[in-house]
Amino acid sequence: MRVVVLGVGNILLSDEGVGVHAVNRLEELYELPAEVEIIDGGTSGMDCLDQVSNADYLVIADCMRSKKEPGTITRLTGDQIPAFFKTRISPHQVGLSDMLGALNFHDMLPKNIILYGVEPESFALGMEPTPAVAARLPELVAKLVAELTEIGVTILPKAA
Repeated sequence: MRVVVLGVGNILLSDEGVGVHAVNRLEELYELPAEVEIIDGGTSGMDCLDQVSNADYLVIADCMRSKKEPGTITRLTGDQIPAFFKTRISPHQVGLSDMLGALNFHDMLPKNIILYGVEPESFALGMEPTPAVAARLPELVAKLVAELTEIGVTILPKAA
């Protein structure tokens, strides 16, 4: 089984970088087996094509405008994900949408795609998320761990 965990976003724009912060924290706190690849996708969706193609599972962490309270975490799967792209809800969404479209066109789409989106509060210049989003970062990482565990990946916390 091949699993890719992709964090996307721009870490220079406060909450926009929440997906990247999440996957970096996941890698920092947990021992992940060889079948799990963590990718800091930044804002370059198309550059991740080769790494993401034909994965059994693609788990994406990103910011997502959903008209909910800042910090709200939403999980999308399957047919919910194309609907996510009908309305522009993330500044780098075109890159992610194009990447998934290209993978689909070339019949290399991951078998299962799960998207965790966090409602942003601000895209102001800043290297750290706003307090509302930062407070939910541990929960987002826990949801990524639970998702990986659910699909059969053994994850252990790193020794302190």
